[in-house]
Amino acid sequence: MSTLTLWTRRDPFADFDSIVRRAFAPAAGFTPSAEIARDGDDAVVRLELPGVDVEKDVTVEIKDNALVVRGERRDERSEERDGRSLREVRYGAFRRSFGLPAHVTADAVAATYDAGILTVRVTDAYAGTTARQIPVTTTAPAAVETAPESTEAPAEA
Repeated sequence: MSTLTLWTRRDPFADFDSIVRRAFAPAAGFTPSAEIARDGDDAVVRLELPGVDVEKDVTVEIKDNALVVRGERRDERSEERDGRSLREVRYGAFRRSFGLPAHVTADAVAATYDAGILTVRVTDAYAGTTARQIPVTTTAPAAVETAPESTEAPAEA
C-alpha cells in the first residue's frame, strides 16, 4: 500500500502582502469620510461623524497651515434578549488634516454639527487665489544647413 503525501508551500508573496498591510495600515481605527466644496471664496469641509459627541470628543483647530479635525468615536450598544446580554463596544481615534493657504487664521473658521455631519466653513480660503495664465512660447526649430548643390556634372572615372 502506498501513501500519497501532498506538500503545500506557503505563498511568500501573500505573507509579505499581509505584513505590509498591517505595518502601513492607518493608526486610527476610524477614518471619517470627508467632502470639500467651494462656496464663492469660502471652503466648506464636511465630515461624516455619526454618533459622535462633538462637545466631548472632537477638536477642530488650525495648526501649521492646516485645518485639523481629530477626536474619538465611542460607540457602545447593549441589548438583553431571552436572558442573554449582548454588548458591543467600538472605539476609534481619528484625525483628518486639510491644507490651507497661509493667510487663513483661526478667526476665519466656523464649525457646526447637525445630523451626524460636521461642517467646517473656512471664510475667504480662496480669496486672492485667481489663476493666472502663463504664456507658452515656442522656439523655431534650428535650420538644418545642407551643402549647396553643385551644378557641375560628376566627374567620370
